[in-house]
Amino acid sequence: MVAAVSAGLVACGTDTGSGIPGPDVLVATYGDTTVMRTISGSAWGTEATLVPEVSIGELDGPEKYLFGSIYAITLDDAGRVYVLDGQARNIRVFDSDGAYIETAARRGEGPGELRNAFSVAVLPDGRIIAHEPADMLVKVLGPEPRDREHWTYPPGAVVLPVKPLRIDRNGHVLVTAASSSPAGKVSQYVLVIDSDGQLLDSLAPPGGGFEPPSLQFRLPFPIRGRSTTSVAVPLTARHHWTMDSNGDFLTGVSTGYRIDLWRDDGVLRIERDHEPVATSGAERVYHRERTVRNIRRTQPDWNWTGPAIPDTKPPFTGLVAGRDGRIWVQLSTEAQPVVNDAHDPDNPRSKPVTWESPVRYDTFEPDGTYLGTLGTPRGFLVGPAEPIFDGDHVWSVTRDELGVQRVVRYRIAVG
Repeated sequence: MVAAVSAGLVACGTDTGSGIPGPDVLVATYGDTTVMRTISGSAWGTEATLVPEVSIGELDGPEKYLFGSIYAITLDDAGRVYVLDGQARNIRVFDSDGAYIETAARRGEGPGELRNAFSVAVLPDGRIIAHEPADMLVKVLGPEPRDREHWTYPPGAVVLPVKPLRIDRNGHVLVTAASSSPAGKVSQYVLVIDSDGQLLDSLAPPGGGFEPPSLQFRLPFPIRGRSTTSVAVPLTARHHWTMDSNGDFLTGVSTGYRIDLWRDDGVLRIERDHEPVATSGAERVYHRERTVRNIRRTQPDWNWTGPAIPDTKPPFTGLVAGRDGRIWVQLSTEAQPVVNDAHDPDNPRSKPVTWESPVRYDTFEPDGTYLGTLGTPRGFLVGPAEPIFDGDHVWSVTRDELGVQRVVRYRIAVG
């Protein structure tokens, strides 16, 4: 049972100190949960944009500035940028102005060398850690050039490359893992590892019981006793989660605009009124055809008998925790058809037209105050390398019309 509201107020036109009226917010407390619902307005008063300041990467030039496929980026406390190139299988280090410093790890099978790393992070003492999920290892490099070691995961842990490595305020390494039930249900959790590689804890993100609408199909052969599996229906709600620099979970099931920050002193729930984004008929056809095509590679006689693709999109599609504690909510946006310049008519998997959705974020302070919406330029990528939000700056991987990847530092410009 939900406890009765112990406090509630509406703050209308709150002064933000900049002469701009702040957001109208309803605040209420239910037991140990504080709800902050933004009714209208924002602290910024307008949409923010990104202004590029530093760009790392070239179409042609020295090899140290050429990227094949960037899997992950991270920063250290001195502002240096670490770029994990999954194609070159190395980690290159640049200063905050984009100048090359060194290649900290290279392709290889030996100690400290990379075979198939998916994520990178830097410990407070300067050691670099790289996540190699296929080998069930975290490789540790430094602080001296010849210092090399690796940490193994506990028995039974299936480590996933779906979340970047994180370092919390205590210097603990946070690694995403998963387990599978006999019925085939996969549950994600976080391994908490100390700076010596010892497992301290495993934590399950709250809200993991949500089951998105799904489509069932046969497997070509039984796997762990199961003959069927499923995929989620495109453009439907998901359970999104991440962890912030304090090691607190940030979660949300996108059936509604509700984000929960699970702090030691209780839960901060962030809500916001929003207008649903419609899904056009042509976009639904595109996702339906792509889903059918992918499933029929496994079950050639498969036909769509499950839930339909919805007419409106979920409020948000992802969560990112900033280095400064700010909360970034990636919004659903209206998609548009885009001509695929790389279309190969001889490749049945290549389509002449794709659909692109602009990347936009709602931004909240750690206390739940709504700052406003941030728009990003075309080519701004949200994966596999997750953007890094650091105060008034954003580091992100971009891709231009020629497919060239770069790492760009942007300044957040308001007004």
